[in-house]
Amino acid sequence: MSDVNVLTVPGLWNSGPQHWQTLWEAKHGWRRVQQRDFDHPDRDEWVATLDRAIRECATPPVLAAHSLGCSLVAEWSASTGGRGIAGAFLVAPSDVEAPDYPIEGRSFARMALSSLPFPSLLVASTNDEYVSVARAKEFADAWGSSLVFIGDAGHINGASGHGPWPEGEALLLSFRA
Repeated sequence: MSDVNVLTVPGLWNSGPQHWQTLWEAKHGWRRVQQRDFDHPDRDEWVATLDRAIRECATPPVLAAHSLGCSLVAEWSASTGGRGIAGAFLVAPSDVEAPDYPIEGRSFARMALSSLPFPSLLVASTNDEYVSVARAKEFADAWGSSLVFIGDAGHINGASGHGPWPEGEALLLSFRA
């Protein structure tokens, strides 16, 4: 399995030191897609940065996205045709169309709901403040993603107690295989 590269794709405000993305990068040597400004995303700039990071990979990577990073993957796929990756592991997608979504992420003012041309697994919580159960199902259906609900898990980040998140790591490693 070590021949499959993983790129982590953080969302708004990046992923801190206790976030599963950060911990998995350290454990596995995976690389983060570094945006110029995680606090004030520019959709077009973020899409271009993701595209560049994918093209720099020696082999097609699996994208491990969180929150607004999921919207970014969908937007990148719609903008570029979605070629060059092995698949996408999409965790806790944020609903950028929700009226209470943070203003800083509004450059992603609409959700890209085109079918993804690569395998994808969407992992969601039943009590995420940034996406309802119904919208998570809608995203999975539109994207053609397999969908796994992990119960009441908040936004599935360090703040919700999902630091190392071994269950998520097992899901990703199984998906990646």
